[in-house]
Amino acid sequence: MTMHKTVDVSVDAMLDDLRTLVEVESPSRDVDALAASAKVVASVIESRLGGEAVLVESEAGPHVHWTGGGEPRVLILGHHDTVFPLGTLERRPFRTEDGHATGPGVFDMLGGLVQAFHGLATLEDLSGVEILVTADEEVGSRSSRALIEERALACGAALVLEGAADGGGLKTGRKGCGTFQVSIAGRASHAGLEPAAGVNALVEAAHQVLDIAALARPAVGTTVTPTVASAGTLDNVVPAEATVVVDVRVESSAERERVEAAFAALAPHLDEARITVEGAISRPPMPESASAELFAVARQLLPDLEGKAVGGGSDGNFTAALGVPTLDGLGAVGGGAHADHEYLVIDAMAERAHLVAGLVNAIRNA
Repeated sequence: MTMHKTVDVSVDAMLDDLRTLVEVESPSRDVDALAASAKVVASVIESRLGGEAVLVESEAGPHVHWTGGGEPRVLILGHHDTVFPLGTLERRPFRTEDGHATGPGVFDMLGGLVQAFHGLATLEDLSGVEILVTADEEVGSRSSRALIEERALACGAALVLEGAADGGGLKTGRKGCGTFQVSIAGRASHAGLEPAAGVNALVEAAHQVLDIAALARPAVGTTVTPTVASAGTLDNVVPAEATVVVDVRVESSAERERVEAAFAALAPHLDEARITVEGAISRPPMPESASAELFAVARQLLPDLEGKAVGGGSDGNFTAALGVPTLDGLGAVGGGAHADHEYLVIDAMAERAHLVAGLVNAIRNA
């Protein structure tokens, strides 16, 4: 099988569109900024593919949905929110230098969006293709999950435009991931005059941190990492409250169930201390079996492609959990996601754009 190539892509045009997207800052949870970003994403889609890109309003900001008509066959899935606060662009403007494009969001994941739009533009027929670009992937996809799942089930295949794995590989599996917050209630007292009259929430938190860290099972891919803790008010007061935030990653549904049950069963060590647990493993694991069929097609198109299971989550976790064939990491080749050194490899853009187009054709012709 060869790459489908009716019209070549212009790297210069892709970089122009990438600059346009990067220069409209789109931090998650900033609904006004995301509203502006969604309009620009929609205009880029319409300019490259025609038709109408519809803004789907949500409490998190607008999602962008476009369809090429006909029976849905393949969902192109991405997001336009980024992790960078307003003002990052001034400090770190869009630049192209030494074969790299830099600027907030180039790799995660505005570059992937641009490549997909330009790759699809090489196809004479866009029937069966849908594009969904959401506004809240970086903060858990709470407002977009139902829409993602609805369109993925309708289409029957999902191509996720997150950045590539190290070395340009595709992401063939992902861990399930979630965040838990453990809140501890104790009782305040004077630390010098009557410490025994209090219930020390910080001491209880220390016990809980050790219990929680012990839930990890690295041998089966389960990581349980306490990441943020807070306690206390003044240096002479027994702390009445404490919180511990925990990042969890799992490779299997069985581990997801075990860890969630263990958090629910956390018990205090100190008399009269009380524990409340919030959170869940909100993104289910994406098993490699979900990507096997589509990855085999991708390898026919680009035989040197490698696949890699990774620890981070994406909206592909949701589509894979529904049994929808899902291939991730189809976006930009580069690195530094969520960091100031984020970059995109310019020379890889055309090949990645054609890869998306080739996969769309293969899926529709299957």
